[in-house]
Amino acid sequence: MEGLGGDSASVSSPISQWGNDAWRVYQYYLDKTTPHAVYRWIGTLVIALIYCLRVYSVQGFYIVSYGLGIYLLNLLIGFLSPLVDPEVEVTDGPLLPTKGSDEFKPFIRRLPEFKFWYSMTKAFCIAFVMTFFSMFDVPVFWPILLCYWIVLFTLTMRRQIAHMIKYKYIPFNVGKQKYTGKKSSASGSSSRAD
Repeated sequence: MEGLGGDSASVSSPISQWGNDAWRVYQYYLDKTTPHAVYRWIGTLVIALIYCLRVYSVQGFYIVSYGLGIYLLNLLIGFLSPLVDPEVEVTDGPLLPTKGSDEFKPFIRRLPEFKFWYSMTKAFCIAFVMTFFSMFDVPVFWPILLCYWIVLFTLTMRRQIAHMIKYKYIPFNVGKQKYTGKKSSASGSSSRAD
């Protein structure tokens, strides 16, 4: 009995070691993509295009596409939402400024951009692999699924935009704000008139 346990441990050790090494290499290259956001998103766009071409060419897997759309909508909501929702949680930590006199606090996402990209890319890859198994090709009338998804997207985005307006936050950085100083309208208008 004791020899069996020792043998199985030595047999699984090289396999687990190989798995750990493969995971370490994968994580290394994944970490190297972190600063290259534009190239990452271009790669994801290519993967999404390949997936769409696959679904179009086989004329099926609409349930898989619908599930993918719902999952991507969920990711988008997490990406657009603040880490601390002022409607739900009242904490002593950083909150979104609600008045002009409030101190500036940076927008912290509930789902950071890298995790958003990574989850979206994984979702497209998994959905692509699912299109090779006929058990996921459930016959449905796809226009109804598309209409339902559009309605769901519209209602969800309207609620999210109303939340952004109510709590006065913009979940996107449009670059560093530059201070231009005060411009006096009297001196500017007199110099233009001359």
